[in-house]
Parts: sequence; structure tokens; C-alpha cells
Amino acid sequence: MKPKYKRVLLKLSGEVLGGVNGFGFDYDVIGQITENVISVYQLNVEIGIVVGGGNIFRGGRSAPYRIDRVVGDHMGMLATVINSLCLQESLEQRGIKTRVMSAIEMHAIAEPYIKRRADRHLEKGRVVIFAAGTGNPFFTTDTAAVLRAKEISADVVIKATKTDGVYDKDPNLYSDAVRYSSLSYDTVLKKGLKVMDATAIAFCKDNHLPIVVVDIGSQSSIFNVVCGEDIGTIIS
Repeated sequence: MKPKYKRVLLKLSGEVLGGVNGFGFDYDVIGQITENVISVYQLNVEIGIVVGGGNIFRGGRSAPYRIDRVVGDHMGMLATVINSLCLQESLEQRGIKTRVMSAIEMHAIAEPYIKRRADRHLEKGRVVIFAAGTGNPFFTTDTAAVLRAKEISADVVIKATKTDGVYDKDPNLYSDAVRYSSLSYDTVLKKGLKVMDATAIAFCKDNHLPIVVVDIGSQSSIFNVVCGEDIGTIIS
């Protein structure tokens, strides 16, 4: 099949790596994510990945534990590095060349993020995993994902979640929840829909960067999006 997109940015939440429990590592789920990425890689699509750290630690929830928000956010950034190394190992065990690039320099385990170097890795067919968010506190990995996507000139941000799109209300709580097939940036912001944080959505609006929300639980969801199938919810 001919892919619709040449270069994509995949955004994964840390909780996804934790499976049903949402914390720690579910290696069956990680293996499934890996196979999903490989199916896209085999189409000669260039892939960047940003993964959160919520399965280990989330800085935005550090206040109840009397941890300063800045310190908490730095702890969360380090959690994303652990998750990035886990994804890297899973991909490389299956023969996919990868690079982890960190916004916080830690030369022993990851390359520092440099835009031109990231482009070169992608052009050489390596999957690039962007770790440590933006490197700054108070910014989520959602914002890091759309920022990196724009920097590397990705055609689309694919947000892989535990639901098959964006709903008007929580489908786990309401049986009459309705899934949107498409949304505008303004609608997402006005209705406060839980897609990405408002900063990330506003950034995508200003830079005309589309987002597609799909279910990571489906073995072919990312592949189908890349091939242009009408699944999930597109925000544009």
C-alpha cells in the first residue's frame, strides 16, 4: 500500500506502556506497539516518537507529595527517558535501528536533541525517539510532541490512546457517548475536549499541524492512519 504520509510523529502516553494497570511496564502491550510501529516502518515512512512518563511519575501530580512542581516535572522528564530506552530496546530486538534523543543532555545513554541530526537519522531510516519532553518544566509531553513534529516537518501527529477517537463524553462511563470523526482545533479548545493540553492544540492550530487520535489497542491502527484510512478522529 502507498502511504499517505512520508514522515509522522507518534505520541504515546506513558500509561499505555503500563497496560491495564497504567503503571510499570506491560511487555505484551509494548510488543504490540512495537509491531504496530514496524508495520509503518516497512512502508518506508519516517517515524519520530514521543512517549510520556505517567506510568512511572507525572510531574503535574507531584503537589500532594510535597514535591515542588519544577522538581516534579524534572522527575517526569527522566521517567520519559526510561520509557524511551524501553521502546528503543524493544524495536532494536526486532532489527529496527533507532536513536534516542534527549532534551536533557545525558551522553552515556542518549544523544542530545539537535534538529539537523534528528532529520539526518530519519532520512537514514532510523526511528527517532524524543525523550525528556521539551527539557523545560510546566510543559507536557503533548506540547513536546507537537513541537518536535513541527521541527522535523512531520506531516501529522498520531496520538495513540486507549480509545478509538475523541468522544463528546467519557465512553467508559456513558454508553451514549458519541465519537467524532473530525473536529476543528477551535471546537476542541472551546469544549475542553481531552485530546491534548490546550497549549499543544493551540500550537497545532497556529502551525496547521493535523492530529489523528486512534486506539493503540488495535494492531493495525497506526498503519491504517498512515495509509489514509478514515479511522479515529482527525483534528485539523
